Amino acid sequence: MYIYEYENWQHFTYDSQKISGLLECCHISQGKLLSKMEALGLSQKEDKILESISADVIKSSEIEGFLLNKEQVRSSIARRLGLKKQIAVNTDRNVDAVVEMMLDATQNYKNPLTKERLFSWHACLFPTGYSGMNKIEVAQYRSGAMQVVSGAIGMEKVHYEAPAAEKIPEEMHFFLNWLNDESKSGDSLVNVAIAHLWFVTLHPFEDGNGRIARTISDMMLCRSDRTNLRFYSMSNQISLDKKNYYDVLERTQHGSPDITEWLIWFLECLQKALDESCIETENVLKKYSFRNRLCGVQLNPRQTLMLEKLTDGNWFGVLNSSKWAKIAKCSSDTALRDIADLIEKGVLEKEPTAGGRSTNYRLREDSEK
Repeated sequence: MYIYEYENWQHFTYDSQKISGLLECCHISQGKLLSKMEALGLSQKEDKILESISADVIKSSEIEGFLLNKEQVRSSIARRLGLKKQIAVNTDRNVDAVVEMMLDATQNYKNPLTKERLFSWHACLFPTGYSGMNKIEVAQYRSGAMQVVSGAIGMEKVHYEAPAAEKIPEEMHFFLNWLNDESKSGDSLVNVAIAHLWFVTLHPFEDGNGRIARTISDMMLCRSDRTNLRFYSMSNQISLDKKNYYDVLERTQHGSPDITEWLIWFLECLQKALDESCIETENVLKKYSFRNRLCGVQLNPRQTLMLEKLTDGNWFGVLNSSKWAKIAKCSSDTALRDIADLIEKGVLEKEPTAGGRSTNYRLREDSEK
């Protein structure tokens, strides 16, 4: 049986004890991340918002096999949000439409999700009325059967068959009423996971269901965070774990209304997204704190270049005089003088290793605080 074939299947059940620890961790991480973001300057905050929303738009489409131009997506988002760091790139109307859908969901997260609003999102995904070379029903619920199929022609495997088309209007009415009910019970993050599962289980449209489900998730995450500022990307994390995403979704849709396994996977995925963003934000804070400490410290162009590389989060391996000379394009003697000068100024220090040719250096810890 499919999950929707059970009586009152929308009354999902789960083992609260099995998810309680995950829920607590996710809520703690939400608080930590929002706190860290408050410590960022306006420019750094805008960079983070632009990065997170861009990742959501790009990765959500990529999961379904649609590749969007990164610079076009960033330019479209920056222009619509009025960010100072706008990117002068011409954008396709398809990119603008997908960005418009995501921004409507996140910036207007408090607004009810009505059938008309949902239809407008669907129209954004398919502005020409076509999915690839196939003409589809746009801005309306599907009128035919819907199967999730993979495999070559003649060797298809049916992973899932959605409810009959004639049941969709009533099912979606029930779903939207639940989603917009501000008094509904349950943890806010559990409700995000339920909304995602519920929508893709109904598969109300002929195409684009996965992308709209993830857009709904982002809207509900904004409600949970109580802000329209996006600092982490759930779609990016789902993309990294795409196989497990589809596997657990298929098992859940073939099972009973007990959705414990789905909730565990979803919350673990969310925790990873939050942790990744926390680490990135912490690195940004350290970077700008370090640069503020350098105010008034006189540096030559080589030192400026090397310190920029050491603090941009992409440095790999150790720092020694030979690496300095190679990157800064100077002699070994000049590299040693540059390093010695920074040690004297309290910016660098020797690592506690053997001296001579094996001497390595690092940023002084007190200069990063």
